[in-house]
Amino acid sequence: MTATLPTAAHRSRVRELAGHWPWLLLASIALVAVIWPIAAGEQSADFARALLPPGNGTLLGTDHSGYDIGVRTAEGLRISLVIALACAVISTVIGLTVGIVSVSVGGWFDALVMRVVDGINAMPHLVIGVVIAALWRGEPVAIIASIALTHWPAVARVVRAELLDNQNAGWIESARLAGASRWFIGTRHLLPAVIGQALVAMTMLLPHAVWHETTLSFLGVGLSPDEASLGTLLGQARGDVLTGAWWALAVPGVALILAALSFSAAGYALKRRSAPESEEVW
Repeated sequence: MTATLPTAAHRSRVRELAGHWPWLLLASIALVAVIWPIAAGEQSADFARALLPPGNGTLLGTDHSGYDIGVRTAEGLRISLVIALACAVISTVIGLTVGIVSVSVGGWFDALVMRVVDGINAMPHLVIGVVIAALWRGEPVAIIASIALTHWPAVARVVRAELLDNQNAGWIESARLAGASRWFIGTRHLLPAVIGQALVAMTMLLPHAVWHETTLSFLGVGLSPDEASLGTLLGQARGDVLTGAWWALAVPGVALILAALSFSAAGYALKRRSAPESEEVW
């Protein structure tokens, strides 16, 4: 039997199907995070049901306080996703603004801004995040600030590179010759030219934000232990695992991996979609 190469229509269909599953996974995770805690109702500590294994009256077992670990993981996933989304949006807005202003002004100002970006990139982001979060321990705003203020340079670099490729375009040159202000050119021409790349960068930031929030809470400088997040649940599970309650660590750990995987896959799908057809490799 002779092997045949996939046709263009075949490849297009494969790309289309491959681009849908990350969004379906994201939607499923979001629905579970919202609906499961609502359906379960308000929980209360019940030490008589502490550390029950999965299937023993609960779907995924209980923790050391008798809470349903599946419901707690859904609550923690919801909080972690909200914090990660806020971090990604703020980082993208800052990076988008810095990139557009830097290219619009140009010259020595652009060079100075890029040196500042290089300096922030050279710093250990997790260490800076720990310092900022530790100053206002347990405050969600501190966690969001610690992540957003250290991750915007990546967006600024992407935006600047895209703008440098487009700043000599005919319509921008025409606007300059017509006497348009830098504000007009930035908002009417430069911003629309990079908004797609900015959305891709924001989606790629989401898994980083999820990991950082989880790490900060796990280290004890994030949310308070009574607040359910993936990081606090993993931190509390360290003691439970020593008693044989593996599910206390496995359930939030799997949720963290699925959330990070779905965001990374969605960002990759957006990146592939925004790339020129000639750059795709099959």
